[in-house]
Amino acid sequence: MSIVVPTPPAGHGLLTGRTVLVTAAAGTGIGSATARRCLEEGARVAISDRHERRVAETAEALADVTGEKPVTVVCDVTDEDQVQQMVAATVEAFGRLDVLVNNAGLGGSVNILEMTDAQWSSVLDVTLNGTFRCTRAALRVMAEQGSGVIVNNASVIGWRAQKEQAHYAAAKAGVMALTRCSALDVAHLGIRVNAVSPSIAAHPFLAKVTSDELLDELAGREAFGRAAEPWEIANVIAFLASDYSSYMTGEVVSVSSQHA
Repeated sequence: MSIVVPTPPAGHGLLTGRTVLVTAAAGTGIGSATARRCLEEGARVAISDRHERRVAETAEALADVTGEKPVTVVCDVTDEDQVQQMVAATVEAFGRLDVLVNNAGLGGSVNILEMTDAQWSSVLDVTLNGTFRCTRAALRVMAEQGSGVIVNNASVIGWRAQKEQAHYAAAKAGVMALTRCSALDVAHLGIRVNAVSPSIAAHPFLAKVTSDELLDELAGREAFGRAAEPWEIANVIAFLASDYSSYMTGEVVSVSSQHA
């Protein structure tokens, strides 16, 4: 089968005038791709990451979209004070917060028989607890505004079993449940909460934490015979952040070409 990778579509102003904050946006993965897509759709963007140098380098790389670098904030989502400072810095820079994209997550592969408390807790604290902390902080701002959108990055592994992934799967399943329940808590405030659930997206960081054999196996399960490009996930995040999804809340959208 000939594998064809499409090119990213042009922006259509879906997020013109909106302020977007993307967590874990350093590097070349889904977070930075989301920041780029939001900029291309007309948004004002802030990006955060716990790696100061990498987030600064990402901002430099994103400056080619509008000629200006996005706002950068250093934040470890396991630290409540830093989360509060991240949201406050975004509001200070732009005057409001319209969209939060919760992209921060931590993975790893270990059999449940050998998994330590520390390994379990670290993945849960970044991936699930971090999403909760950022969601809570953003919602308090959005509640005062009377509007806002949160888009969480979940994973198909929250639905489907994969060996050596008990901690990550549990965390992502938790993100899905958090999405559904928090959406009901804030619907009356004019705030929407949804999530994307990617199967596999190809980027260098993933290759560092996963074997080539597993990546090839996972890509082989996809109907297109390849992993998604990060921008293909970012496109769906931008859709959920926009008014095109105005009647959607509490939904987890699978971004996958896995065989039925």
